[in-house]
Amino acid sequence: MSAPDLGAPASAFLAASGFTPEEMTGTRVTGTLELGPDQHTPWGVVHGGVYCTAIESAASIGGSVAVADRGQFAVGVNNSTDFLRPVTSGRLQVLAEPVQQGRTLQLWLVTLTRAEDGKVVARGQVRLQNVPLPG
Repeated sequence: MSAPDLGAPASAFLAASGFTPEEMTGTRVTGTLELGPDQHTPWGVVHGGVYCTAIESAASIGGSVAVADRGQFAVGVNNSTDFLRPVTSGRLQVLAEPVQQGRTLQLWLVTLTRAEDGKVVARGQVRLQNVPLPG
């Protein structure tokens, strides 16, 4: 199996989360997260799992780009996400950057900020393991 085409359309799961990656390198991933009623809890705020999804996706994309030339991709082994303020709708900016990139493990920090005022909504750390591409 070859490395996935990162420019291909998102999976249905990722598309439903509202996350759209834009810049994708081994040292930086940016994108947007469009939020609204489709991502709400029964109480009318965005579900924290949406933030976890965007955070892990951004880190995994960056980590995988970083090791693609070695025939590897990066898989999440831990995701620690802090939810800092509730949101009901709008656009968030996603920024993911590595804290550490080693031979077998990587650590990425991802921040989600409101596009309208730059306030941080959530932040997460994702530990990734570099594994061989299948096949």
